[in-house]
Amino acid sequence: MRFDGVPVLEDVAFDLRPGEVHVLAGENGAGKSTLIKILAGVHRPTGGRMEIAGGPYAPRHPQDAEAAGVAVIHQELSLVPSMSVADNLFLGRERTRGGWVRRGAQEREAREILRGVGLDLDVSRPADDFPIGIRQMIEIGKAVGRRARILVMDEPTSALNAREAETLFARVADLKARGCAIVYITHKMEEIERLADRITVLRDGRLVGSAPKAELPMNRLIEWMVGRAVEARFARRAPEPGNELLRVEDFSVHPAGRAAAPAVDRVSLSVRAGEIVGLGGLQGCGASELMAGLFGAWGGATSGAVRLRGTPASFRAPAEAIRAGVAHVPNDRKGAGLVSDASIVFNATLAALPRLSPAGWRSARREREATRAAVEPLRLRAAGLDLPAAALSGGNQQKVVLAKWMMTRPSLLLLDEPTRGVDVGAKREIYALLDEWTAAGMGVLLITSEMPELLAMSDRIVVLHRGRVTATMDAAEATAERVLAAAMGRTVDE
Repeated sequence: MRFDGVPVLEDVAFDLRPGEVHVLAGENGAGKSTLIKILAGVHRPTGGRMEIAGGPYAPRHPQDAEAAGVAVIHQELSLVPSMSVADNLFLGRERTRGGWVRRGAQEREAREILRGVGLDLDVSRPADDFPIGIRQMIEIGKAVGRRARILVMDEPTSALNAREAETLFARVADLKARGCAIVYITHKMEEIERLADRITVLRDGRLVGSAPKAELPMNRLIEWMVGRAVEARFARRAPEPGNELLRVEDFSVHPAGRAAAPAVDRVSLSVRAGEIVGLGGLQGCGASELMAGLFGAWGGATSGAVRLRGTPASFRAPAEAIRAGVAHVPNDRKGAGLVSDASIVFNATLAALPRLSPAGWRSARREREATRAAVEPLRLRAAGLDLPAAALSGGNQQKVVLAKWMMTRPSLLLLDEPTRGVDVGAKREIYALLDEWTAAGMGVLLITSEMPELLAMSDRIVVLHRGRVTATMDAAEATAERVLAAAMGRTVDE
């Protein structure tokens, strides 16, 4: 596959068998997304051929792929936010009679489809009424409901909690037993270990190799992916916390109004300069709402006391937080982190425009130089800084989001799932950057759904359950069992 004469995939061979999970692995920018878009009929390859069951397969658009029994669950959600869940599930294949949509029949079938992936929802409600993890499961239900014989899953657990991920894994086992062939893309080593029958690795658009999982140990897999050995997955310096940077006391967030139960209920915590404080908890625990509230994204729907460097700070808008040296990397980079159709330069400089625009005048040269300096330590892979963010792989999009906030020169960084959809090599780079930033005195509040990452990267962990703090523990005393117990509302010693 070539774009404007530039090769993105070269001489790639890939085969898939009924009843297997074939993991497609590689760093961000390796060509995985391009390959699955070819399978899905989004792109037409500039060379080579494809076959399904011995017959030619050359989809001109996604409808051709669907007709051939190929369904794709893309990493970035494709639901129409304002449409109902049922309408999303049947978009393009509506249940009709005499030209009229049979809404009752659609909703009954939609409920049945979603029960198959562990959801019991009001399918008449708009999709954007639900949190991102639920929307991810709806997306999975949408693909599974089409009874495809080839199912491509691109980072399907990126927005799921542990219980939802287990439901997905059970569904994958059912699909295998039915003879469905599954292409599974993930950057989570534990998922590869658990699910893969075979693994194919791409690097820089070329095939590195394919092997049964039993013949490809994890250390060799990582070498195939990044072209070098990654000595330590989590390499942390010894923390040297300084003075208290952030103190939060009895902080609450009321997104549905004061009469409803708060999403965050009287939370107290602190972050010192040079320290990473992890927020543990299951999906819906209130951690993301807490971060958004501290950043001013909930406006006046918050209460409690916040002090930044010892000074009272009550932000009613993100602009106020940015001016005070607070940055927020959200968990939904497509919806809240990027302007997808705008260039890398536009996105990277967006939050720092006041600093980059002397006397209010924008300077294209200054913005380009600042962007180049910001993305260099992040090892951004892009053909040019004028490319739209949507043209980048998921991990490189995340690097643009990080560059944007680093350009504001924050003292407090609120990170919500910073390594979601990021390959093992890029994760290692982000960990190293966190070490650099905290060594320079930055304080970090971190949310991650990956327990090994939470335990290894946090100097202290504050666990939430239904919006309340159930435990606070130092890194030395934190274990997966203690964090999970507190996340489920039990005391850590139960």
